[in-house]
Amino acid sequence: MIKRTFEFYKNEKDEWYLNLPEWNGDLEDLQMVEGADKWLDLLSKKASTIKVIMSNEQFENSEILTLLRIKEENLGGGGVYFLETYQNKKVALKLWLCDVTNFVFKTIPQKIYFAI
Repeated sequence: MIKRTFEFYKNEKDEWYLNLPEWNGDLEDLQMVEGADKWLDLLSKKASTIKVIMSNEQFENSEILTLLRIKEENLGGGGVYFLETYQNKKVALKLWLCDVTNFVFKTIPQKIYFAI
């Protein structure tokens, strides 16, 4: 089981990024785009930073991102996920988590469990 707290922040252009000190790649690889930014807007309730606990196994009070498909490596890799509900409300949000997901979890999980 991998369970870890991640910090996300918005820059001066209102763009979301993952703070991942051990990442040696480009900063733009850590930008949250294609629905992941909308996911963080939903979770943060308009704040400019947020800490999210994420795991590849279910834990108490966690919400679920479900893998729809693995994205082709030449298109950024990672996975396209679906958030059906959040806090018992239907949201039906599709989002892309790039190949940094593979770096963190050592795989593209079928489900990612998260909580604030």
